[in-house]
Amino acid sequence: MKTINVKVVNKNGIHLRLAGELVKNCSRFKSDVRIEKNFERINAKSILSVASLGAEYGSELTIIVNGQDEDQAVSLLADLFKSGFSEGKK
Repeated sequence: MKTINVKVVNKNGIHLRLAGELVKNCSRFKSDVRIEKNFERINAKSILSVASLGAEYGSELTIIVNGQDEDQAVSLLADLFKSGFSEGKK
């Protein structure tokens, strides 16, 4: 099991389009991926769960990954959050 702490750097938080992108990326992995915010833990492969998390700008999240490809998943997700999902970049 791997855990990382990330911060939402997107001005509009994790809105629906970013939630979809996050779910798409998490679904690429066989590992179980969960996101925790304020002691609420959700399935990161569920668009409804991610969208309802309410991860606004500045939110601190913990990502928990457990499975055979957890190293790759953690690396990708850390990069996604750090880059702000490349929002606003072409």
